[in-house]
Amino acid sequence: MNLDALPYTTFIVLVEFCVGTLAVCVLADWRGRVAASFVKLCAAMVACGAVVLVLNALALDPKSVTGGYRLEDGVVSWVKLTCGVFLLSTLPYNWFVLQERKRESLYSGLVAIAAGVGLVALTSYYVSLPTWGFAGTLLSITAGALSVGAVVVAMTLGHWYLVTPRLPREPLTELTLLLLAAVALQGVLLAINVAIPVREAPAATAFLGSSTLSANPAFWLRVIIGLMFPGALAWMSYASSRRYPANENAMMSATGLLYIAVCAVVVGEVLARGLLFLTGVPV
Repeated sequence: MNLDALPYTTFIVLVEFCVGTLAVCVLADWRGRVAASFVKLCAAMVACGAVVLVLNALALDPKSVTGGYRLEDGVVSWVKLTCGVFLLSTLPYNWFVLQERKRESLYSGLVAIAAGVGLVALTSYYVSLPTWGFAGTLLSITAGALSVGAVVVAMTLGHWYLVTPRLPREPLTELTLLLLAAVALQGVLLAINVAIPVREAPAATAFLGSSTLSANPAFWLRVIIGLMFPGALAWMSYASSRRYPANENAMMSATGLLYIAVCAVVVGEVLARGLLFLTGVPV
């Protein structure tokens, strides 16, 4: 992987975490039947993640070439500005969530999501120059955000069942199903993006692996650990959550599976974004 591209890899994963977690949190709150304390924790995680995201963005180098990978000139300042806007947009959302004013929190959450969507689109454009097109990068990062958000929020929600096992099973079941759908979408997009030739292969110098996808072990780790493994875990967690309340221990099993799924999804995203800067393919 490219050491020069490490800050950019981290940045994209942070964007996926913040925007994905926010979107799934607002969705879960809108669907209802989740504890107010759970929504407060998720909102706080987004705000804290946004602070780290802004700090990471400020450290991005304005140069247009990173380890042989060309970036879109003149966009980095807009990326940094949009990160700040996203951070500011999460503050009213957190305030209304803390006040348990659901209507206002949902509206402010939608505003923050809109800022997050803009950030995802701008980030995708910023790194899309060597890829086959902006659409492929945008879809890849969007699906990654949905996957990261779904697994983080679902794992967090699982802790509420450990304290109150008689909570309704539907919220966790829906989130695990959303995770399964997001991972499946990533698999489809990966196949499409691999099939379409890139516009230019980065002249990157890597310390691990090859710039050819099929010869790079990181690509197969991305497929197996980042997609197939969390997909299987999401299915098992979904099946376990559906057995509740006939078997209350099933919710504990679902939460434990989601712990492992969080690690697999995040590792998969790091590998995917590292491979993007190495090969130009948004896997």
